[in-house]
Amino acid sequence: MAPHRAFSEVERWSEQFEALVQEIGWRFSRKDVRRHAMDYLRGLLGPAERKNGWQLAEAAGEASPAAIQHLLGRAVWNADAVRDDLRTYVTRHLKDPEAVLVVDETGFLKKGRHSVGVQRQYSGTAGRIENCQIGVFLAYAGEHGRAFIDRELYLPREWTDDAARCEAAGVPRDTGFATKPQLARRLIEGAIEASTPSPG
Repeated sequence: MAPHRAFSEVERWSEQFEALVQEIGWRFSRKDVRRHAMDYLRGLLGPAERKNGWQLAEAAGEASPAAIQHLLGRAVWNADAVRDDLRTYVTRHLKDPEAVLVVDETGFLKKGRHSVGVQRQYSGTAGRIENCQIGVFLAYAGEHGRAFIDRELYLPREWTDDAARCEAAGVPRDTGFATKPQLARRLIEGAIEASTPSPG
């Protein structure tokens, strides 16, 4: 790619990112939380090889991951409302009457046992049984591009049957067991109800 074209692409990406910030930024009522949320997004999209708290904090110029940990664990904001804004943004900018919804799962390897939903289970990411979390993701894909628009964390029965463990991890009390296909169906139905184009 020619240098001037690459620079133009970077400028366009930056402009679109700022437009997205304007779209979802108001969901974070506190100015500091809003800034940390945008830093977090920039870090996820940036070149850091590992997207852990320390790496993302370093990319944001922070001395420690405390701000990111606060954003993800204690700050008050509605993740589903941000999801709705993102879904609207994606379908507006990538609008395609022939678009499809794509569902897939991915595993996140973990070392401990306290992360919500973690246990030894098969991970397609690793290609074997590992201590991990499993997420089910929904993407919108069309002629103009593709993007994730929703997610669900898979909770094994060992978690949903252990009320004390769920409470300690902050899992809502009314969360019941659902298979990964059931989670996928829930995601698709949610997208269709939100008028997101569905597979034909």
